Amino acid sequence: MATRKPGPDFRRDTMTQRIALRLFAVLFAATLLAGAAQAQPAAYPQQPLKWVVPYAPGGTTDVIARQLAVRMGQTLGQSVIADNKPGAASIIGATFIARSAPDGYTVGTADSGTLAFNPAMYASLGYDAGKDFSLIGGLGRMPLVLAVHPSFPAKDVQEFLALVRKSPGAVSSASAGSGSPLHVALELFKQQTRTDILHVAYKGAAPALQDLMAGQVNSMFVDLPASLSMIKAGKIRVLAVATPQRLALLPDVPTMAEAGVPGYQAYAWQGLVGPAGLPTPVLERLNKELVAALSHAQTRSRLQEIGIEPMPMAPQQFADFVHDEQKRWSGVIKAASIRLD
Repeated sequence: MATRKPGPDFRRDTMTQRIALRLFAVLFAATLLAGAAQAQPAAYPQQPLKWVVPYAPGGTTDVIARQLAVRMGQTLGQSVIADNKPGAASIIGATFIARSAPDGYTVGTADSGTLAFNPAMYASLGYDAGKDFSLIGGLGRMPLVLAVHPSFPAKDVQEFLALVRKSPGAVSSASAGSGSPLHVALELFKQQTRTDILHVAYKGAAPALQDLMAGQVNSMFVDLPASLSMIKAGKIRVLAVATPQRLALLPDVPTMAEAGVPGYQAYAWQGLVGPAGLPTPVLERLNKELVAALSHAQTRSRLQEIGIEPMPMAPQQFADFVHDEQKRWSGVIKAASIRLD
């Protein structure tokens, strides 16, 4: 029997099937690509960031945040907007950060008070310093110096200590408030020198400095950025710097070790944090841009000119630093019986 050749209808059916299969393959591939695109997170950041500053505008913390926010905004491709939330020894701002969504759009400054002092001084806080934050990196540290009124009779630290020991409790020393870095630095000094100095707490560093310049108090541990202009104008006199080496801005002033108090060091410091649980890529991006901003020649020079030492750190380095500071200062606070409940 002769074999029947495929007719036109058969060939048309076969071609239709091939076209249908090709269309199906194209559509299937497009579906897979669309699904993959949806699975990929959007590049960060997609909107402006908020930088919470837990102190009032105009102070050292605010200056650092705004300097770095501008630089980081340029490299992130989104604005970084400073948002001041002052009050309660940084607790208000810190609590706001801790309770924000961990999406990388709310970050903020946490300082030595926020992370190292408050946990040792308060039985209850609005945040847990060890659990509620993602530690992004260091910002800067502010050297502390021991200053006196120009008329104060002591010309160096040893004369200062002699006067203190001659009349225990008679020599006064101001601070920005109970539990502030300036107060804790004083307590460390008292413990290491075994002296009795009268602590006078003010509501902020500005009124304390005003009274020091007026001679209402004898002495004060002050951070360099807040006091540099007064030092240069001769309105207060520095006996020693609480740093391992002499400061470039005060080259003629001895360190505490040179002045006869070995091992005494005290800084106020700040870092950048976000809420706990920041995604690793977001944390790494923020740290990268922060380190770049701190390393930028113009920004670094500007900070150093006003007495701030840039403190770039990787997240783990900053976490280790905070842990060491918590351990160190909690002992000082406990020994001084500082409680702010």
